[in-house]
Amino acid sequence: MAEEPKVKVINRSGTLKMSDETAERKQSRDIAGRPMGRRGGRRNNRGRGADTAPKEFEEVTISIDRVSRTVKGGRRMRFKALVAVGNHKNKIGIGVAKGSDVTTAVQKASKKAHKNIVVFNMDKETICHEVETKSTGADVLMKPAAPGTGIIAGGVVRSIIGLTGIKNLISKSLGSTNKVNIAYAVIEGLRQQVPRSEWETTKLKGMAKGSFKADKKSDDVKKAAKAVKAKIEKKVEAVKADVEKKATVKKADVEKKAKTVKADVEEKVKAAKADIEKKATEKKAEIKKKVATAKKTVAAKKADAKKEEK
Repeated sequence: MAEEPKVKVINRSGTLKMSDETAERKQSRDIAGRPMGRRGGRRNNRGRGADTAPKEFEEVTISIDRVSRTVKGGRRMRFKALVAVGNHKNKIGIGVAKGSDVTTAVQKASKKAHKNIVVFNMDKETICHEVETKSTGADVLMKPAAPGTGIIAGGVVRSIIGLTGIKNLISKSLGSTNKVNIAYAVIEGLRQQVPRSEWETTKLKGMAKGSFKADKKSDDVKKAAKAVKAKIEKKVEAVKADVEKKATVKKADVEKKAKTVKADVEEKVKAAKADIEKKATEKKAEIKKKVATAKKTVAAKKADAKKEEK
């Protein structure tokens, strides 16, 4: 049998289409003639090696603004990004950063937001209580809402609350329209949420319910308190008596020691006095002797002087 001729496949443009066998054998080469491997593979194959695991936090870029700074050579243009991250439960964070381009600014803001994660309290699918927070000029009011209400909020508040597990909320921005300040005010309001179990009114209700039981147990408590008080008084009296006994013994010892010390001091004083008197008498006698000899010499001189005059 004669071999069937190979059919040439022609594209719509009229050029020959390369067969699969030829494509496998064909090898691209660089300028120096060295063989080159395939760079990216097929387009639908790209990114297959990337990490496809679900992320805990979702990021939302709320705003990107172009900012400028006047320097010596002119104006320096940069970009400021406001990014919020949340896990659609009770964790939320925001970050603000600047960069030379939009991508850098967003990446920096995202890192800051991940560092500043806040964990807040929720009441099912709404906030625990009404709260009004201020951040510089921004003033945000948030109220809990019934199931089915949805999120009634403006742009920034809606973007941030959408990253949490809150499904029903009523909010109103009462102050400045600065997006960064509004975002900080919303985060502060969520941070201030206190669960219902820790409210003052809840604690008072619990105390009121427990008061009836406390009345029944009050007599037993009073009796037990009296018995404990009597035991404590007995112990105090015993300790007091023991302390007084030790104090009297110690006082007697101190008085005894004081007497012996006093006697020693008196003896030493007497001896010192006697010694001083003895020395004084000896010195007095010496002085008298010296005076007598001086008188004799003076008298002798006077007699000699008279003789010479005659």
